[in-house]
Order: sequence, then C-alpha cells, then structure tokens
Amino acid sequence: RLFRGGYLTEAKWRHLTAQFQVEWLKTREAQRVHHGNHGTIKMPLETFEEVKDGSKDDAQDPPFGWIQSNKGALVLDEEVDPDLVQQVLVNRYAMDLTDEELEQIGRDPFLIAYVLASPADRCVVTTEVSSPKKQRQNRRIPDVSATLGVTCCNTFEMLSELNFSTSWKAEK
Repeated sequence: RLFRGGYLTEAKWRHLTAQFQVEWLKTREAQRVHHGNHGTIKMPLETFEEVKDGSKDDAQDPPFGWIQSNKGALVLDEEVDPDLVQQVLVNRYAMDLTDEELEQIGRDPFLIAYVLASPADRCVVTTEVSSPKKQRQNRRIPDVSATLGVTCCNTFEMLSELNFSTSWKAEK
C-alpha cells in the first residue's frame, strides 16, 4: 500500500488500522458518556439489564465492561409506566401472548414505553430493520414504533444527529 511517498508493509498497515480503530472507539465511547451525562443518550434500566444478562466477561465482551463502568451516565433515571408497557404489548404485539412469546419479545416493549412517555423528546435507537409482515412476538421495533407514532432511528442516524466524529473533544 502506498502512503505519502512510501510503501507500507502489510504488518505496518494492520498496526496503523488497528491503532486508528482503537482511538476511534475510545472517542466514540467518550462521546456516548458525554451525551449520557448531558441526557441526550440514555438506556432504560431494562435494556441495561438485558445487556448485563448476556456476557459476564470484560475481556471477551468489551462493550459489557464499558457499559458496566458507565452505568451512571447511560441509564435513564426513571421508572417505566406499566400502563404504557401494557399498551405496547396488547395493542401492538397481541392481546393473548403466551409466556414463550413474551420471553421472545424480551424487553423491547419497555424501551418503546419509555419513548411513549415523552414522545416529543425521545427516539428509539435500534439496529433492527423493519419487517412489516411479521406478526405477534416476531414484530420488529421499527414497525411497533411506527404504529404507535414513536420516532425510531438506527445507530448511524443517531450518530449523525448528535454530530459524532473522530475529531470530537469534550466541552470543558
């Protein structure tokens, strides 16, 4: 590979690429904590618990360790309205969900209910992609959100909206 008048070995290229990725991830993580502290990015406790219930190994799962160490900045400090969770479940998934179906849905209705509590100020961020033909426990977050009039976006749209960049510096 050519690099400003010279030749990079494959090993040197991999090292530079890895170094850039580490620095970029550190910058992104710092931005998330910054936005968490300023209330522009928050995670419901139920979603935090879902992540926490996954991996328990910081070395094998770096996001787990990072989320654990930044819980105070990232977790939304309010309780969900049970009536809104019920509204999401009954009106947008199905009225007669089985225990197995509820387990498959997971904590998605909680996430959507938090946004329903303040729809003008909140947006669901998800990696799920719309699939409008799916029914019951298989419904996707973007489709449930759309039928409730809840704003929903993907991670890249959120990063763009909040002006995330690799040259970001925290305000002092």
